[in-house]
Amino acid sequence: MPPLGLAELVIAGLLADGLFRRLGLPGLVGMLLMGVALGTSGLGLIDPRLLALSGDLRQMALIVILLRVGFGLDLATLRRVGPRVLLLAWIPASCEGLMITAVAQPLLQLSWLEAALLGSVLAAVSPAVVVPLMLRLIEENRGTAKAIPSMVMAAASLDDIAVIVVNGVLLGLLVNDRGALSARLLGLPLGLALGALAGGLLGWGLIRWFERFRPNANRQTLLVLALALLLLRLQEGINHLVPFTGLVAAIALGVVFLELRQDLAHPISAKLSSIWVFAELVLFVLVGAQLNVGVAWSHGLAGLAVLALGLLARSLGTLACLARSTLTAGERLFVMVAYTPKATVQAAIGAVPLLTMQAAGLPSGPGEVILAVAVLSIVVTAPAGAWLSARLADRVLLPSPGQPTAPG
Repeated sequence: MPPLGLAELVIAGLLADGLFRRLGLPGLVGMLLMGVALGTSGLGLIDPRLLALSGDLRQMALIVILLRVGFGLDLATLRRVGPRVLLLAWIPASCEGLMITAVAQPLLQLSWLEAALLGSVLAAVSPAVVVPLMLRLIEENRGTAKAIPSMVMAAASLDDIAVIVVNGVLLGLLVNDRGALSARLLGLPLGLALGALAGGLLGWGLIRWFERFRPNANRQTLLVLALALLLLRLQEGINHLVPFTGLVAAIALGVVFLELRQDLAHPISAKLSSIWVFAELVLFVLVGAQLNVGVAWSHGLAGLAVLALGLLARSLGTLACLARSTLTAGERLFVMVAYTPKATVQAAIGAVPLLTMQAAGLPSGPGEVILAVAVLSIVVTAPAGAWLSARLADRVLLPSPGQPTAPG
């Protein structure tokens, strides 16, 4: 039988997505499992040339994720939900990442840097699971009196940004001089600032360009996507000279569009959502295809223990952030549960440590463990988190008229 190319992969992913949705499960889990079945540890039917391109495809998917975050990150919403969203963006992810760093070393036999990389992969919340539910709650006017859905969406977006940036720093330490940790940490604020400045200026320039030449929304979206990818390449090219965070630049580009010209931002955001349908499918199928099932099987129980302890730390961190809020006990429980599903970011960066280790000539065993636990986190938390969040929302978030106000 000839190897499966991109067309066959898309068809198989769509079939798996539709089947799992009919079963009431997130379609992305079906795509992931389809990749496992067709990949190197399964039937081995995927064209190796397609697997060789997985790194570039994953990078494109990551950029689409970040652009969608930027084009949806309304600063007015952030101001409305107040400073508590900043606490939710940092503290739960930090608690989870630190817990995983501590327990993954003895349980999975990883070094501290490898364990920290695993923590940075697992500590992000999945927008693919969280955002649709929050949008439904806003439409149904559930929890909007205290801006709970908006708070969760905004915090999840900022949480993803923080985790992806930390993951990038740790990957740099993996292939470079680990003794330069202090220098890298000192350069991180400058890199974030330069990235935000570059993305903001590029967004402003693009707005002026679009106003003058008026390309249609399709061309606008493709240009935004291409320039965001170039920002990531710029990061790789100049980081040895000056710290620069291209990931933050991509987000800042979208934020500037949304703040200055919403009439331009909304059509581009809609086009990015359409591109994400394809990017998500390819991303999850290829991540599943690269999974070493033997490694996943041998580390399954230890991986579940690491995941459970990390989620426990995240949940305690979430409750600590809400300790003095006006939310009821049920509402706090909902936020805690809604803040646990893993999927999109884990698929986008879960295999990156493995590919980085292989490219640098380092032993790939730890990278395979990181990928295996990342896939495990998606399979376990995405369906459970989506189901439990929806059930809790129907029980504890009652419809309430009036304008949303920030939780105190």
